[in-house]
Amino acid sequence: MKQVLQSLKTGAVDVAEVPAPARPDNGVLVRAVASLVSAGTERMVVEFAEKNLWQKARARPDLARQVLQRLRREGLSATFATVSRNLAQPMPLGYSLVGEVIDAGPQASATVGDLVACAGGAIANHAEFVAVPERLFAPLPAGFADRVPVAHAAFVTIGAIALHGFRLAQPQIGERVAVIGLGLLGQLAVQIARAAGCRVFGVDLDPARVALALELGADHAVLRPDAEAAGLAFSAGQGFDVVLLAADAKSNDPIELGAALARDRAQIVAVGAFDLSLSRKAFFTKELTFQVSRSYGPGRYDPSYELHGADYPIGYVRWTEERNLEAFVHLLASGAVKVERLISHRFDVAEAPRAYDVITGKTGEPFLGVVLTYPADAVPRTRIDCAPPRIAARAGTAGVSLVGAGLFATATLLPALRRLPDVALRGVVSEKGVSARTVGDAAGFAFCSSRIDDVLEDGATDAVFLLTRHHLHASQVVRALEAGKHVFVEKPLCLTRAELAAVAAARTARPDALLMVGFNRRFAPLAVALKGFVTTGEPLVITYRVNAGYLPPEHWTQDLAQGGGRLLGEACHFIDFAIWLAGEAPREVIARAMADIGRYRQDNLVITLTFPSGSVASIVYVANGDKHAGKERVEVFSGGRIGVLDDFRRLELHQNGRVRREAARGAADKGHAAECAAFVAAIQGRGPAPMPYDGIVATMEATFTAQESLNAGPAGAGVDAPA
Repeated sequence: MKQVLQSLKTGAVDVAEVPAPARPDNGVLVRAVASLVSAGTERMVVEFAEKNLWQKARARPDLARQVLQRLRREGLSATFATVSRNLAQPMPLGYSLVGEVIDAGPQASATVGDLVACAGGAIANHAEFVAVPERLFAPLPAGFADRVPVAHAAFVTIGAIALHGFRLAQPQIGERVAVIGLGLLGQLAVQIARAAGCRVFGVDLDPARVALALELGADHAVLRPDAEAAGLAFSAGQGFDVVLLAADAKSNDPIELGAALARDRAQIVAVGAFDLSLSRKAFFTKELTFQVSRSYGPGRYDPSYELHGADYPIGYVRWTEERNLEAFVHLLASGAVKVERLISHRFDVAEAPRAYDVITGKTGEPFLGVVLTYPADAVPRTRIDCAPPRIAARAGTAGVSLVGAGLFATATLLPALRRLPDVALRGVVSEKGVSARTVGDAAGFAFCSSRIDDVLEDGATDAVFLLTRHHLHASQVVRALEAGKHVFVEKPLCLTRAELAAVAAARTARPDALLMVGFNRRFAPLAVALKGFVTTGEPLVITYRVNAGYLPPEHWTQDLAQGGGRLLGEACHFIDFAIWLAGEAPREVIARAMADIGRYRQDNLVITLTFPSGSVASIVYVANGDKHAGKERVEVFSGGRIGVLDDFRRLELHQNGRVRREAARGAADKGHAAECAAFVAAIQGRGPAPMPYDGIVATMEATFTAQESLNAGPAGAGVDAPA
């Protein structure tokens, strides 16, 4: 399908051919009819991307600080590589669209053939097909297309933003509303306020926009120099009950004007983008209320609402973002809001770069609403051949496909695989297709896709690397094993004992298929040296400190349904490492967590493992430390020896008063390259299974036991790990 993408490195806007996205279970797959280019948000994004690195740093000092912090932690080479990867990933543009449902999930409220208006950044993009979850689309009312052009519903997101800003002020019928800024947002706000029975006064710098506001229903509208005097006259000297700031400006003039126009104790709502410096005197004198409107309404930026479909009860939250979308399309259907006069340009999606030349001022044309249109006969292909690599791919005997094309895949696993001479890269899959196409072209894959089925059905794929979110691992492992593929899955293997049983059944049915989990640290060169040194025949005392860093509660790994929490999702790494050092499964696992104090999610914890041979391990995993300090430190004591492994960069081996030191060459080596090489060698019959299945099970069982002990609290002390 055709999709509009922007290079963050150069700022260039391109129309690329990418795989159509997969339809979500709780949503719909939509064939686009039209989408609206945002002259505000998208213009700012494009203009930022067009800046050079120095200009980007000046425009976004917060990002510049993050780069400097990474530079101090990881060095110049690793930081440069990370920044380069981020800039090389194209950005999908667009967030407001109307189209026809061509596939509906079992949990979706729409059916095939419905016309729907769709919203959401990274969702309702400028693309021939979009996958939209339940709360981010609104069906068009029956008969909409008979009364209003369907393309007009592409204004739905901008309309919902204007509607939510208006609602926040809680205006009453007959009140006076001033709208400052008469671009798209302002013109829609004028009509919404008029439809609500308010008297509307508009202000702008552009005479054409002032005239258009009067045409669309404003009671009065003026240019900025006349605003204060005209506003005083319009309000009979009393001021405005509500002021909506819909301007796009680099100064705080919209706020200053809003305060001047407002009556005593009025409501001022910021909907546009401008400097938020407030004058205390103006706001103190009139005791004004100022509020910033957050996009399209309650639910915005809440993953449980937007992505997982958890609605807010209407008795408590009357106007959610979904209900605002629905309300706006009804305003269009009734004729209370009209957008035809707001459309200044129409382009076919193939001509999208011209649209961005218009909104960034390159053409010098006046503009307002810029609409992209789409062909009605587009076909949603999920598999696309990648561009031929500049250098011919090395001939290989192991066909490898990747499912998941995120940062870990591109920065860590893929470079390790590409260095192996006996690997042929077959397919790469990402849910929305864009990342798969980008990675596929850059790395030399044969094809890219948005469906795992395309790699499972590929006869030349011998092994599948599963690098998706945690809740997908078990089901994808089962499917890959059933398809006869060797499987490498990033940790964790699964999130429940039931899933572990399902994996075991699939593996039993396919005993010739190799299964490996990405517990990479046991393959790190310095870790291998550590184990060799402390294996003395005596039991070990192991301490493993992990300064993991804080993750906010809304991060996907903290979502128990998706990520499983940080113990299951990441601490399993360190449990596996302790089991590997001890050389056996633990007989007892105990876990305790610090109180969450409203900030954490059981991610400051201590796990103790006791082994049959007498070894004991203590894993201290914390989220409340200084993120600038080192992350991991392992100390092992045995038979008069001490081994200290610091961040997989430095190893100290103490014996008889002497210290031998080893250091990684360059960046820390956590074993990713070695584990990939061992896996490929094993599937080609050139080496043993690098991780026996019993060891994988032991790690997962111990991790589940730790989670159960953590959940049980003190009463659960001494929970035994299953034999």
